[in-house]
Parts: sequence; structure tokens; C-alpha cells
Amino acid sequence: MKIGIIVGSMRSPGNSAKIGHYISERLPQLQEDTTTWTLDLGAHPLPLWDESVWSGAEHWKTVLKPLGEALVACDGFVVLAPEYAGMVPPALKNFFLLADKKHLGHKPGLIVAVSSGRGGSYPVAELRSSSYKNNRLNWIPDHVIVRDADHVLNGEMPENDGDTFIRGQIDYSLRMLLEYARALQSVRASGVIDYKTYPNGM
Repeated sequence: MKIGIIVGSMRSPGNSAKIGHYISERLPQLQEDTTTWTLDLGAHPLPLWDESVWSGAEHWKTVLKPLGEALVACDGFVVLAPEYAGMVPPALKNFFLLADKKHLGHKPGLIVAVSSGRGGSYPVAELRSSSYKNNRLNWIPDHVIVRDADHVLNGEMPENDGDTFIRGQIDYSLRMLLEYARALQSVRASGVIDYKTYPNGM
């Protein structure tokens, strides 16, 4: 089982990268046969989408071929979305324009929203409403909001009760993601998916 971790922050380093690293180390501890791959959009930003993507322009091939191969190899995804003024960061929205159904289709995704304060709910609502239509990523019902992000997930041992709670919630949600990843393998292998007739979301 391979899980891709998409760090949607445009800052590097930052809390989203810290939490992504924590999750990448935690996943193999929860299930031994699990490996991870991380795309940090702050450290390695993607070019801004333009319509030449559709025509297969040569400069896009050099970007999208290795990205696509890495995404295809994943069975599910954890998407870390910090809240920027109540919104998902532009770099993360750009990622969902560039990654398509060949890469993400009928694979489970876990939303992990990040806030340095008491926010974090708006990215969850935004991703659930507008990010999956054409790429067919399946958001699982569970999500995580890491609040007070400066003061949690900073070491091996929890610093406070909030840190203890969020570690438990992350473990639970990651276990759920792994079960969905296992289950959706049979959906992708079923032969029912028809992207030729129905290339876009409904």
C-alpha cells in the first residue's frame, strides 16, 4: 500500500510540512506494508496551470510525466490544506487542475486542514465542494482539523491534552484511509469505470 501526501502550503518550512512529515512517519507504524510519497508544494511548487496543458505542450510534459507516474503509483492520498484567509491555498487548487482522473480517480483522500489558531473548517468545506469533480478523487467521510498547529505534533511525546487528542484522531483517520484504499482497489479493477464515455464529472 502506497499513500501520497500532498502538502498544500505555499510556505516552506511550515506547520503543514511538519504535519505531513509526522503522517509520513506514522503511516508505516500503523500498517507495516505501507509506504509514502510526499509532494510539498511549498518546497517544490508546480507551474501555474494554463490551457496548453490540454494540447500536450512539451514544457508541460517534463512537469506532468514524473508527477503523473508518482500519483498513479499511490493507492490513496492525504491532503494537507492550511487555511489562507478562509480559503484553500492557490498552490493546492492548482494541483487539482493539473492532476486528473488517471492519477487520482477512484482513490480515497483524507483531508487534513491546518490552522495556527482556532480555524481550519473552511478548507474542508471548499475541498469537499469543488476539488474532486473531474479527477474523481474520493474524499472519505472522516477529516482532521489540526488547530493550534504551532503547539502540537512537535516531538515523539504529546505536549498537552490537545496534542494527545489530535494524535489519536490522526491515527483513527489514517486507519480509515488505509481501509478505503484497500477497498477501492477492487472498484478500479472492476471494469465498470468508463472515462471514454463520461470523461468529466456529472
